[in-house]
Amino acid sequence: MNFEVDFLPVGEGSGDAIVVRYGDENPGYYLHVVDGGRTDTAETIVNHINKFYPGYHINHMVLSHADDDHATGLVGVMKKMEVKHLWMNRPWLYASQILEHFHGNFTLQGLIDDIKERHPYLVELERLANEKGTVIHEVFQGAKIGEFTVLAPTRERYINSIPDFGKTPTRYTTEAAQDQRPGFFRSMVEAAKKWLEEKWDMETLAENTVTSASNESCVVQYGVLNGKGVLLTADVGPVGLAEAAEYHAQLGLAKPKFVQVPHHGSRHNVTPTVLDAWLGPKQPQGTEIGTAFCSVGSNKDDYPRGQVKNAFMRRGFPVYCTRTKWISYSNGPGHPNTVAATAEAFANEVEGL
Repeated sequence: MNFEVDFLPVGEGSGDAIVVRYGDENPGYYLHVVDGGRTDTAETIVNHINKFYPGYHINHMVLSHADDDHATGLVGVMKKMEVKHLWMNRPWLYASQILEHFHGNFTLQGLIDDIKERHPYLVELERLANEKGTVIHEVFQGAKIGEFTVLAPTRERYINSIPDFGKTPTRYTTEAAQDQRPGFFRSMVEAAKKWLEEKWDMETLAENTVTSASNESCVVQYGVLNGKGVLLTADVGPVGLAEAAEYHAQLGLAKPKFVQVPHHGSRHNVTPTVLDAWLGPKQPQGTEIGTAFCSVGSNKDDYPRGQVKNAFMRRGFPVYCTRTKWISYSNGPGHPNTVAATAEAFANEVEGL
């Protein structure tokens, strides 16, 4: 099986836009698009496919989660490309199962309408899919998407997390309180930032960290392409990564050779324990076991965070970033007329508290 995993640039800010092609001349190749960045990124995706995979339709288009920097670009892709299957979770479909968290402040239809109003791009994707005959699937653990298996989230955890999404009405149950505050504390931490020294045998990545409920709802996918495990993580955090690792182990799958660095290299999305589970223990300096790609905005010079890229490197996974260019991982010569990417350097000073 031949394959290419292309990470495309998304301009300034954050976002993901990934195009995967795999297959053979006979029976044929498949295109698998994951996330679409922001609105302008749609053109980047369409132009990339038309240039390198002319005449192809998209077999599977996956929205990892509902954040703008992953979702809005897919609307333009849907308008211009033939898409056979759209995989996305629509939170309003589960309104009846979360209505109790709002203490009578909404009728069922009122809650559905409110959630839809907060997710206009998901509503538009749904409308376009129905108009064009694209089949829409929900995306939970165990789903098979071509050569990929969904490892997380479970249906139960996704539904339970909806009331804590930033684009869901504020719920009134007390257990939500802590989950509403990470952004505030994160800004306080950034204001008090200082620098720490790291060496190859000195890791300062935090073991206890949290990210948003929306990030933890991300679809985590694992594919085996030409015998190589490919792990796509989007913006998932430690909870989703641990859930995915447990299911991955239950399926008896091998450790990945290619890994997406979650959430553009944020320190709030990986821990030493979860990286050990996925990548294995720390290795002697210079060891290369696999490859890690990170989607980074053109104006995000401080990403991926030093502690994160160092942690991947220690476990044998050099990190390559997009910024202003697209990068590709493949099993062959790759695309014609492309230049070899350069891995990130080890950071001797990293961000700390």
